[in-house]
Amino acid sequence: MSKHRGLVCVFACGKLAMGFIAALLLFGGTPLAEDKEPSAVVEIGSVGEWGLGGGSNFGPAVGIEVTPIKNWLEIEAGVAPLFGNGHADWGTELLFKKPFELSDKVEFEPGIGPEWSSGGKIAGQVAFDFMIWPSPERKFGWFLEPSYSYSFSRDHEQSLGVSVGLLIAIP
Repeated sequence: MSKHRGLVCVFACGKLAMGFIAALLLFGGTPLAEDKEPSAVVEIGSVGEWGLGGGSNFGPAVGIEVTPIKNWLEIEAGVAPLFGNGHADWGTELLFKKPFELSDKVEFEPGIGPEWSSGGKIAGQVAFDFMIWPSPERKFGWFLEPSYSYSFSRDHEQSLGVSVGLLIAIP
């Protein structure tokens, strides 16, 4: 696959994921007045990825997370340009996560889903998202998300990654 086709695939998949999230936000139902659950959570931060065969990439990351089934399913779509080895590699992900509330201020969300990159790589990703909300209102917080990726391409690349950043709840 040419680089141009891979880039088109990444942008098309990213648009599809963001369209899916937008549809969930628009048609997902109206939250009750006493419900503290936000309609979406925006994640802004940075990501680092280390290949198990060598090499590393770093860059900014942005994502959005919605809850279509409270206490059962959260869906996160994210995009990040990773810089390393003299070029940028755009990546998108779509994770399906199960939330667990560890305390009033800490959530743990293990998840799994597909990942696409501009090099034409299609991979599976497993992530473990820790969300920390300092205040009871849960308007702002921060997250730490370690992950593991396995590429289904010829090279079967494997990598470990970590994302860290800010959470912004959208009412």
